[in-house]
Amino acid sequence: MAKRKRYLIATMADGYVKKIGPTASPFTHYWRIVAQLENGKTEVFWGHARSLKEATGKKAATAEASRQRGWLGHDFEVVELVEEFD
Repeated sequence: MAKRKRYLIATMADGYVKKIGPTASPFTHYWRIVAQLENGKTEVFWGHARSLKEATGKKAATAEASRQRGWLGHDFEVVELVEEFD
């Protein structure tokens, strides 16, 4: 019998869905930064973490990145990943 593949699904508040995998990694949370640039465009940074504490720890670094890069603003979001098997 074939081994089932494990995927991790993140659904953001705006409806965006990110599917990670197949993976055996123990990720539990997904984080996303949407930066508003001076030229009116946006830039998106994202990642996954092994705990809520690790994911929310990115927030402090985001404030520093915003100052260094001259972003007009940014949104930082963290959601819990949901397992799905194929």
